[in-house]
Amino acid sequence: MSNKILLVDGMALLFRHFYASSIHKNYMLNSEGTPTNGVQGFVRHIFSAIYQINPTHVAVCWDMGATTFRNETFNDYKGHRPEPPEALKPQFNLVHQVSEALQFENIGVKNYEADDIIGTLTKYLSHSETNEIYIITGDKDLLQCLGERVKVCLIKKGFTEYNVYNKERFENEYGIVPHQLIDVKAFMGDTADGYYGVKGIGERTAIKLIRQYHSVDGVLQHLDELTPRQQSMITRDMDHLKISYFLATIHTDVPFTFSNIENQLRYTFNSMHVLDVCEKYELNVSKNYINKLFKSK
Repeated sequence: MSNKILLVDGMALLFRHFYASSIHKNYMLNSEGTPTNGVQGFVRHIFSAIYQINPTHVAVCWDMGATTFRNETFNDYKGHRPEPPEALKPQFNLVHQVSEALQFENIGVKNYEADDIIGTLTKYLSHSETNEIYIITGDKDLLQCLGERVKVCLIKKGFTEYNVYNKERFENEYGIVPHQLIDVKAFMGDTADGYYGVKGIGERTAIKLIRQYHSVDGVLQHLDELTPRQQSMITRDMDHLKISYFLATIHTDVPFTFSNIENQLRYTFNSMHVLDVCEKYELNVSKNYINKLFKSK
């Protein structure tokens, strides 16, 4: 019998649902006046995934602080992002409390991003042929972690719609293998994360170069075969190209203990407990949603 392991980018869910509902100032205040809209969205989304996937194991992975080891190499990494809105700030602690109360395994390691934790868990857990891994995220960078038993479910719409990639779909669509996405990102950069790679080279050209030369090093070894304009752009931005490769690479050796990790991640849905947690934290919208969702199963 195979294990279904659900790895969730917790902050991606919190941010997504906070901004989706705050457009209309729908902050869902609790009795203390604390906004709960992002937390309510997080709860509804993760239980929608549990309903669809029926996992045997769950881990919610978190960013820990505003800076990571990437900032030590590139000070401006994600530095252009504005301060979180005041209505979101108290929900950072609240979502952790709620996630722990719901008995999910919550993993965050200082100096690393949630992506690195997900990548590390995926690398370790995918060694077993009995494990099927489902990653829920809004970040395409995690496509580099695709494997034979690894699917990446990119958040698409609402609580239930995903753009689901497996290794076969990625390779057919991009014409490269998953780990070569790092080389593509090195050239094209990532404006959302504040680094630009090689200015003038976008996704289409970057993919074409990696299809032909297989890696950043391969392109550099055949630089004289490129157009004069491409040679000029790459030579000009060589330092940024190398930094971008480092920034785009998901770290898969985050230091935490694996000795009992599968038991730690084991999860069994208990509707009474979940509804009690929602009641305790005044997450009435989530409570009603979950109650209706699982009654239909």
